[in-house]
Amino acid sequence: MNRLLASLLLTALMAAPAVAQEHAAPAQHGADSVAQAPAQPGPADIIMPHITDSKHLEFPWIYGWGNWAGHVTLPTWNVTIAGRTVDLGPTKHVVYLLLAAIIVAVLLVGTARAHRRHTHEVGRPRGFAAGLEGVMLYLRNEVYMPVIGHGGEKYIPFCLTLFFFIAIANLLGLVPYGATATGNIAVTLTLALITFVTVEVAGMRALGKGYINTIVYWPHDMPLLMKSLLTIVMTPVELIGKFTKPFALTIRLFANMIAGHVIILALIGLIFMFGWFVAFAAIPMALFIMFLELLVVFIQAFIFSLLAAVFIGQIRAAHH
Repeated sequence: MNRLLASLLLTALMAAPAVAQEHAAPAQHGADSVAQAPAQPGPADIIMPHITDSKHLEFPWIYGWGNWAGHVTLPTWNVTIAGRTVDLGPTKHVVYLLLAAIIVAVLLVGTARAHRRHTHEVGRPRGFAAGLEGVMLYLRNEVYMPVIGHGGEKYIPFCLTLFFFIAIANLLGLVPYGATATGNIAVTLTLALITFVTVEVAGMRALGKGYINTIVYWPHDMPLLMKSLLTIVMTPVELIGKFTKPFALTIRLFANMIAGHVIILALIGLIFMFGWFVAFAAIPMALFIMFLELLVVFIQAFIFSLLAAVFIGQIRAAHH
């Protein structure tokens, strides 16, 4: 189930950043590209490539003292949609989303096999498999199940998939030359829309015909005139409430992930603006923020998956 959900997440996410970026025109070649010589990077040159999507995938490579990064240009697949040319080729964030999905699959499948092997050999899991099992059992029994409610076991794999996928994607943004795909609002929006669809389907399955009461407000214990007035006033509120949930998920993850990287890179950029003597203060401050980011990585994955579980539990128990 985890692998199926991860593949669904990846399929939806791979299209979103590519469409959002609209890299329709290929890079110019010829005299202009040849004329560009390595220049002293400014603060914007350091910060922006790390927090924005692009068609270039950076990797460590020493060309000289002032240039320590190489890059490869990702393919461009231009498609005409409604008279508009859109690049549906992979971007840097799509590559890191794919990498995050592969890491999650290898991690969880490898852990499951190690768990089965150790259980067969010594009667219990041990090592990393035992530790990861403890994390998953805690999330399942102490976090997700109490808020989803009775009969919500079928939604646990979805919540766990969200947690591990977002956590790994966040961690990849802290790796040198890496990129934070969850700092792309198209990615967080897609994750939120997947959660929104899951929440609404959970409500339909749990409530049946009563699902309409989550859209149209109709109190059953009031006079007809009062019911009508409240329906006119409260139905738009119910609809707005449905769409504010994915909006909150989108902005929360996007803003928290991009803010930390901007602060870190801005502190490092001070060195290039004012000289190396600033490094004695800037580097310790950047390292401190980096350690905080390690905590934020898991907190944001936890909050996103917890809110998904809360929304599923709310709609399953909804009644008016």
